[in-house]
Amino acid sequence: MAVNYELPCERDLEQVWERLDEVGAGRADEHELSCPHCRTARESLQALRAATDELVAEADQPSPDLVGKIMSAVRAEVRRGHMMRLPSPEPGVVEVSEQAVAVVLRFAADAVTGIRARRCRVRTVGIGDGGEAIVEVDLTLAVSLRNVTGSEALTEVRERVSAAAAARVGLRLERLNLIVDDVYEADG
Repeated sequence: MAVNYELPCERDLEQVWERLDEVGAGRADEHELSCPHCRTARESLQALRAATDELVAEADQPSPDLVGKIMSAVRAEVRRGHMMRLPSPEPGVVEVSEQAVAVVLRFAADAVTGIRARRCRVRTVGIGDGGEAIVEVDLTLAVSLRNVTGSEALTEVRERVSAAAAARVGLRLERLNLIVDDVYEADG
């Protein structure tokens, strides 16, 4: 069963997948060069491709961290999830999937230097007076070893994710749990 997921920039995830080699060869179009949504999707798809290539290339036993690499990419795979209500000045109901909200919140966290967003779980815990969903978020992160100001980076993640929930999606954030479950060595 094929899943066709549209990124916030209105490109399909399948389009990003099909253009991985072209972009990697320096033949990216203007959108691909500047779009943060496509860049994030490409990075996830490249990680999945690298992990599966490693599995295929293994003659004997796969490396101990291979399953973790694959599972990390799979967990980032988009699933529709439950729907939540957004405030709307117009009559009727506007809903968005929890997974779509998670994509926006992970992107906000990824914008912080030395932070890589991993899993994001969004749960509706109520409905506000204005009709907006009140949510709790568990956001799992990896922090760069070179990030000597880890607590400052986490404060910035909290600010950016909270702002994105309100301004970009229209949700009220009741609680934001940040979980650092990994560190990574930054390139360069």
